[in-house]
Amino acid sequence: MDPVAGIGLRAPHLAEIARERPATGFLEIHAENHLERSQAVEALRADYAFSVHAVGLSLGSVDGLDEAHLARVAALVKRLEPALVSDHLSWSSFGGRYFNDLLPLPYTEEALAVVVRNVQRLQEALGRQVSIENPSSYLGFAQSTLSEPEFLAELVRRSGCGLLLDVNNIVVTAHNLCLDARDWLDLPGETITQYHVAGHAVNDADGETILIDDHGSRVSDGVWALFADVVERFGPRPTLVEWDADLPALSVLLEEAARAASVGGRRAARAA
Repeated sequence: MDPVAGIGLRAPHLAEIARERPATGFLEIHAENHLERSQAVEALRADYAFSVHAVGLSLGSVDGLDEAHLARVAALVKRLEPALVSDHLSWSSFGGRYFNDLLPLPYTEEALAVVVRNVQRLQEALGRQVSIENPSSYLGFAQSTLSEPEFLAELVRRSGCGLLLDVNNIVVTAHNLCLDARDWLDLPGETITQYHVAGHAVNDADGETILIDDHGSRVSDGVWALFADVVERFGPRPTLVEWDADLPALSVLLEEAARAASVGGRRAARAA
């Protein structure tokens, strides 16, 4: 697989990308920002592959999926025909109320059954496989009976979905929960469809360092190091550089994407 790397298509950069058509592997959009038709976005399909990343489907919700929202996402996917569609291992709605966050799940058999059911419904509605992203965590659940990699592996096996491996989220979670980031590499690598890398904030919490997944800076050295290990183990995949807060100049995003592609390129060269 080619070591392509892409960037998020964010509103402040849309005009520049439309005008300059810079070279990048693909463009990712957040589904919920583009449910209404946009000629400017759809015009880019002639020159770029797309990835659609949903943030509001609430795949961990015991209420099931919101069918009206699901229909809007399905219509977007039909219009753009993206190479990849993904969402998060999280929940954000209950009893018809939505929360503006990706909330964590306990890793239990009960929660697994809920996510499997919802992912299967999503894939049925879209008529295609979706990929599920590992979250960033700040606290663990005492009720969890499975590790996160075990939960993800079972989700893939039972639902047929793919995995979106977010390397920054691994680093954040492993640090905050005092775990070994290498434990996340015990995954069914053949099911990984995409990688994410991003920057994170380093905060002080009463004398303890907490990492916050804020997508507001360059990718850290620790994330780049783990990303190299991930690519060495599983091989290149399309890789997105996420940057959502304090957006830099477009040239900075393209530099980060080029670095991500170079990591995959070095691994592919060694394999050849």
